[in-house]
Amino acid sequence: MSRETIRALLSGGTRRSTGRANEVAANVAQEPVSFRYLIALLHDPEDPVVRMRAADAAEKASRQNPTLLRPHKPQLLALLAESDPQESIRQEIRWHLAQMIPRLQLTPAERRGVIASLELYLRDRSSIVRTCAMQALAELALQEPGTTRNAIADEIRILARTGTPAMKARGRKLLEKLARKVIAPGSPEC
Repeated sequence: MSRETIRALLSGGTRRSTGRANEVAANVAQEPVSFRYLIALLHDPEDPVVRMRAADAAEKASRQNPTLLRPHKPQLLALLAESDPQESIRQEIRWHLAQMIPRLQLTPAERRGVIASLELYLRDRSSIVRTCAMQALAELALQEPGTTRNAIADEIRILARTGTPAMKARGRKLLEKLARKVIAPGSPEC
């Protein structure tokens, strides 16, 4: 699929629908060379709907094949760090980034930077972004030494008491899994 074809499939309609993102994700999963177009469309200057749906399709395709993300790690980490929590259209990109980033193989330094960015996501206006950030932090916590893992568990514990009903429910599940040290990386639960 060409970039133009993907862009056309992702455009139109409103932010309230996913449009043809599922179709694009399935095609890109079968044709991995096209994944780079989804990453490029995350920066589409003309259409926030295309950016949102590109993030959705990239997350779904990478759920099937996490290796698709590997060549785009620098761009994804930069996007994670730059996503402004006050910019409303970026919330959809932020929650999909939070789902994708734990699928990457990160160095300890990269993981610390990702954790710092995700901790900022915990203060986002969107409860979906906050919930996905909780999930991502829990996944990353398992790769961290005890003190960092415990600090993340403490943050999740607070959100499990004070967050939205969805955050409370997710927080309880994540805390159970952290206690057992079993969270599937790149979980699509958000």
